[in-house]
Amino acid sequence: MNKSSFFIVGQHAVIEALKNPKRKVLRLFLTEESKKNIHRKSPKKNLLEDIKVYFKTKKELDKYSTKENLLHQGYVAEIEHLEKPILKDFIKNNKEITFACLDGISDPRNIGSLIRSAASFDIDGIIIKERHYPNESKLMYKAASGAIEYINIFEVSNINSTIKNLKDKNFWVYGFDGKGDSNFTDIEWKGNNILLFGSEGFGMHQHTSKYADFIVKININKKIESLNISNSAAIVFHYLSYIKK
Repeated sequence: MNKSSFFIVGQHAVIEALKNPKRKVLRLFLTEESKKNIHRKSPKKNLLEDIKVYFKTKKELDKYSTKENLLHQGYVAEIEHLEKPILKDFIKNNKEITFACLDGISDPRNIGSLIRSAASFDIDGIIIKERHYPNESKLMYKAASGAIEYINIFEVSNINSTIKNLKDKNFWVYGFDGKGDSNFTDIEWKGNNILLFGSEGFGMHQHTSKYADFIVKININKKIESLNISNSAAIVFHYLSYIKK
């Protein structure tokens, strides 16, 4: 396990980290007002118990967020990484799995927004190339709005070999592309599935797209060329959550 620490900022990111019993919060920097807000949001449990808390002014906290041009909202925390989930163990112990796989997506804001949507609509996990995952990005944590505490992030060294291995274990792979053969809502979503999303501008890597069993699209107004990747993913996640209820 990686024991290195890093800083996150923002109300939701910090409060959800405090709520997660698996997350080690080393230090917490708050304004007096943000402390009161934490108690208001969690009246039945003291989230600050056994936490080293330091009170600062908003101006003093600015140094933790001005570089990224983020609003800290009076909340800054130094945290440790969560223990990384193991993909092979997860698929061994679960059925009817749906993963989102990010091929070449590296923008922290998009990844954070996508994590938030995936957690909101019960996607089982996100597969991402480890060198593309900005795992200490304040921007990603802020965009995820605390949802990163509630979803499995599977960091892999090679997307293609990971997809191939999962296909051998009865996963269907659906690549999303504006030029897809059919609308994704026409698919009968059953079994184990991988939702493969490429980066904005470049889409899926050509070699990676060859592993897709189906190339599907989201039907949108023909006047609009494409959707933001995090918006596209949110639409798909919501639809799958709805039809599986």
